Amino acid sequence: MTKRIYIFIVIIQWFTVNSFAQHTDTVKSLTYKNPLPVALGDPFVLQDSAEYYMYGTGGGAENGFASYSSKDLINWKYEGQVYYGNNENGWGTGDYWAPEVFKRKDKYYMFYSAQWKDNPTNELENFRIGVAVADKPTGPFIDLLKTPVFNPGYPIIDADVLFDNGKAYLYYSRCCYKHPVKSEVADWAKRKGWFNEIEESWVYGEELKPGFTGTTGTPALLLKPPTSMNDKQAEWESRSVTSKEVNRRWTEGSVAFKKGNTYYLMYSANYFGGKNYAVGYATSKRPLGPYKKAVNNPVLQKNTAEGGNVTGTGHNSVTYSPDHKEMFCVYHGRTKATGDERVVFIDRMKVSANGTLTVFGPTTTPQPVPSGVTEKVSK
Repeated sequence: MTKRIYIFIVIIQWFTVNSFAQHTDTVKSLTYKNPLPVALGDPFVLQDSAEYYMYGTGGGAENGFASYSSKDLINWKYEGQVYYGNNENGWGTGDYWAPEVFKRKDKYYMFYSAQWKDNPTNELENFRIGVAVADKPTGPFIDLLKTPVFNPGYPIIDADVLFDNGKAYLYYSRCCYKHPVKSEVADWAKRKGWFNEIEESWVYGEELKPGFTGTTGTPALLLKPPTSMNDKQAEWESRSVTSKEVNRRWTEGSVAFKKGNTYYLMYSANYFGGKNYAVGYATSKRPLGPYKKAVNNPVLQKNTAEGGNVTGTGHNSVTYSPDHKEMFCVYHGRTKATGDERVVFIDRMKVSANGTLTVFGPTTTPQPVPSGVTEKVSK
């Protein structure tokens, strides 16, 4: 081999290796993979200009909530605890759950659930909904009131707010606690000798007063589990009962948004700590209903039947890519690797021209990064 040929081969090899390395780096920069390295339940994402902020249950926060920030929805920076239940107006006494943050007139408002310390009858579940305010999305958030936003007389959780035509609507879930409901599923479970009664949680909505200092009217019942076992929704919404897991049927974790002239209300059913947690949706022409459940429910559920290892998918929020061209479902789930710990997933979703909502998940294989991401995504 002549020296000239040898040099030529070396140059070709150098270009081949470096081209492959550059291509590999490009591929890495254009994909991400679920689950994200964020351990949160009930994740909610606020898009604030060019930044995203994520809040949820747990995440290392003690009697309060932590926050994460991101520019691309994939890489998240821990911002620390942003809300403490023992703030100067704090009314809670533990079990701080499911925060959501909304920006209004340069202020940030956090709606959340917690056990209310005003509990003269020592109820095991005494949840109410509060609202705290901050000047920055990273807090510190201070309760707006020294009490919950309102008191319906029973425990409530999972606040969500929709702003529409100058009004604000609060959606929430009545807890299952001490709420037994007659249904064919309950009768079936009793005949089998599994459970004497089945408790249910239902989703309600009502308009908020200006300034979020209370609600303005009577709660509207929006969603509840089916009464008849022949109802197409009954099978997937009753799995916690039919699997003999627990004597409860949940309708919770609601999130409302509007597309065109249609209001969408996504919700979660089944036990949040089990494998059957799943997401469905309903639609309406008015923010407070009536809502009709979709025939393609559930739109997000465990994928073990297809050979996957994701279970417990639920309590989602909705956000958009940096260029607002893509819609994403942000939710928690579990894998064999994460065990009982809830971790964050983000998958694409869309609403088709005929109004059908689809979530393309859960995924654990490489996915394209959200459209509009201009910086490389680290792997």
